[in-house]
Amino acid sequence: MSRKIVGAHEMHAIDGERSAAVVRTVRQTSPAVADGLIEFAFGSIFARAELGRRERELVTCGILSAIGGAETQLRVHLSAALRTGVDPDELIALCEHLTPYAGFPRALNALREARAILKEHKVSHPGFPKKVQLHDHETLVSDTGRGEPLVLLHAIGLDWRMWRDAILPLAKHRRVIAYDLRGHGYAAPAPKPLSLKRWAEDLLNLADQLKLEKFHLAGLSMGGSVALEFALAHPERLKSLNVVATSVHGSKEAFLQRAHDAEKHGMEPQIGTTLTRWFTPEWLAVNGWAVRYARERIVRSMVENWAGAWKAIAEPHLFERLQEIKVATRLVAAELDKSATLDSMREMAKKIHKAKLTVIEGASHMVSLMRPAELAEAIV
Repeated sequence: MSRKIVGAHEMHAIDGERSAAVVRTVRQTSPAVADGLIEFAFGSIFARAELGRRERELVTCGILSAIGGAETQLRVHLSAALRTGVDPDELIALCEHLTPYAGFPRALNALREARAILKEHKVSHPGFPKKVQLHDHETLVSDTGRGEPLVLLHAIGLDWRMWRDAILPLAKHRRVIAYDLRGHGYAAPAPKPLSLKRWAEDLLNLADQLKLEKFHLAGLSMGGSVALEFALAHPERLKSLNVVATSVHGSKEAFLQRAHDAEKHGMEPQIGTTLTRWFTPEWLAVNGWAVRYARERIVRSMVENWAGAWKAIAEPHLFERLQEIKVATRLVAAELDKSATLDSMREMAKKIHKAKLTVIEGASHMVSLMRPAELAEAIV
């Protein structure tokens, strides 16, 4: 197979039908440059598999942004980056990463071009998070939409972005608030220890600061346990309760073992066992943004936060008190969940007064990352 055929194949993979038109236009002025572009740049360099297409496009966008004066080519490669699987948030992070190395002027120019490309591709974002000071620590809070407030609580090891793709469909009906819980994300350095009671107190503090007299509440996994704790302690503040993919019965030993494993071996060995619980094999194979995001959050977690969170949710008292919950409650289960199994969610539903159960078929534990639109529909 000639380098020209390989190069044309790679160009089409990143730039679609437009790639052939680009080569034809260049060839009208310089056949030598056109041949060099397709045979050398794409046929010999880009075609090598040591770097994936996604990684090559990120590197290319970084280089073009740093050298400056190549905005036309930068726009082409920003679009190609999206086409090869780069997430819009990763493009913005790339522009931000330029500031300490290439300076603010280059970063600002790159942000301008990225903003234009994201607009062209009709990419929408939830509200950008703002820093909020709670009693003894600072956290990030995303606040999007209007209407009755809905607060979202994330899973262990993650942060508010776990809800990113569910926020916009939810915001069509609610004012959606998501934040980093103590010991997670921006709130990682918050004072310890971690506990369900303390997370519930933080939520009450946040609700008071945002003047949320009554609000809807949804939590996934660890966030679901915090939501249950809050519903037991402050039912008068809730309009409804949504508990997603949450296990509160018979999991103590497993949770404590996960804490012990991290304390003994560190965070990297936790990646494989955690991701295989959270996602289906198909999702792990594709390795899209959701999986990459979850992997990064796990490996960047402080051991004391990860282990402390598992110990906190290992407390067995919630299951015994479920019958005390009087708030209108919906449980959302993921059909393929290995952690909060469908059977365990059904058992919870029987104990909570008039609780309703929704099952999202084909989803695994991280349902907010795998099926955000369906989860949003179930919640509202």
